[in-house]
Amino acid sequence: MSVADYQTALARAELIHDEAAIRSATKRMAGEIDAQLGGESALFITVMNGGMIFAGQLAPLLRAPVQLDYLHASRYRGETSGGELNWIARPHAELLNRTVLLVDDILDEGYTLQAIRKFCIEQGARRVLIAVLCEKKHGRVVPGLVADFVGLEVPDRYVFGYGMDYHELGRNLPSIVAL
Repeated sequence: MSVADYQTALARAELIHDEAAIRSATKRMAGEIDAQLGGESALFITVMNGGMIFAGQLAPLLRAPVQLDYLHASRYRGETSGGELNWIARPHAELLNRTVLLVDDILDEGYTLQAIRKFCIEQGARRVLIAVLCEKKHGRVVPGLVADFVGLEVPDRYVFGYGMDYHELGRNLPSIVAL
């Protein structure tokens, strides 16, 4: 995809959530996460690449003691629809008997988050909590997968910005837009 194609898509896109709404949702989520953790230490795992922007804003707002780590697993690899899960990097920290907080950009259908959660449980995590900036409301989520913390709802459209990409571009937008 060319930069010109991206710019054309961005010009057609509709603003869904602005920067102020994202900041407000992130602050609210931090309070909810702190309340759930109740001072307990957690392993804060950012799901790359999409979760990077959101996680970087969320982590400093938490009062609970967290150890930061990341993983990179993707079904998209630059495409707009998912395929087989590809592990690029697994967490470095020990998961055994830990509370794990998975932080990602969006819960859409949930296949990637389901596989990551399963991995964490297989590695001995005591509890796995999921925090997503956005959740699509469409009824196609993997049965049994629910985000514990959700910042904003987005329509059942192709969304990008604030970590979410359009053919690997647009993750750095300070807002969320939809085609």
